Amino acid sequence: MATPSIDSMGAPAPQVAVQEKKHRTLSDRGLVNLFIWPTLIILIAFNVFPLLYSLFLSFTDYSAIIVAAPEWVGFENFGRVLASEKLWESFSITGRYVFLSVGLELVLGFGLALLLREQFRGSGFVTTLILIPMMLSPVIVGLFWKLMYNPSFGYLNYLIGFSNPATAPDWLASRWAGEPMPGLALWAVVIVDAWMWTPFMALLIYSGLKAIPDYLYEAAVIDRASSWFQFRRITLPQVMPLLLIAVLFRTIEAFSKSFDLIMGMTGGGPAGQTEVLPIRIYQQAFLGQFQTGRSSAFAYMVLILVIAISSLYIRSLNKAKEG
Repeated sequence: MATPSIDSMGAPAPQVAVQEKKHRTLSDRGLVNLFIWPTLIILIAFNVFPLLYSLFLSFTDYSAIIVAAPEWVGFENFGRVLASEKLWESFSITGRYVFLSVGLELVLGFGLALLLREQFRGSGFVTTLILIPMMLSPVIVGLFWKLMYNPSFGYLNYLIGFSNPATAPDWLASRWAGEPMPGLALWAVVIVDAWMWTPFMALLIYSGLKAIPDYLYEAAVIDRASSWFQFRRITLPQVMPLLLIAVLFRTIEAFSKSFDLIMGMTGGGPAGQTEVLPIRIYQQAFLGQFQTGRSSAFAYMVLILVIAISSLYIRSLNKAKEG
């Protein structure tokens, strides 16, 4: 049996090293391709292709339940959506929902972050506890709070002092003591959204507060600056970049991804008082109408609006960083 040749230094001969290299089953480049290409194929199949196909459908007259090829109509779908009164009602409801929920989360999140910055016994446990709501599924949260809001057996009315179901507010039906009270359902959804996402806002703001150098506050104390001056001149400017990022993320989420929470609570009712844009798109695409082309155009209009709002936030963020 032939033995491998050994050079004078005791190492395998070059031809043996070449043979061993040829026997390697997978190169580094092949290993990289093995992980990258399946990921790219999945992303294209589940993200890029539906995005491009829905863009094509937005320019066509097409219904998913009719066996017929899409008919090209150009910008007709966009014109019909803009001419619909339902669109502007949904925009108004969505605007109020975003303003109220994000504003409430900003105020509560900032206060919660200031509280967490003060080290106290059990602060780590409290921090973990308050982060639980944002880890839950929005559908589960919606159904859970739907039971909480129930005027007959829900705990919320009892906690705020309404023990008689006949005089208690029916939050999700926008009625109080049997009388209509417009806007109550929207506030009910805003409260749940704030309960769920205030920890997210607080977490980002808290990370910004922890990054502020202590010597800035020490110098302010030496100069006998008031607490309000320290907040206005030190805390707020230093935390502003992360504050804007938190507001940007929550604005996008509340504007375009509020479907599951609101659908689980009200389904868009009563009388469309919580019919935000995602629910309106869903109703147009599936519930009775099945206007696939028009709903695709509607969705892209919302996408353009979200991109425009994001651009304004990013411009403000860049100014905050420069300052």
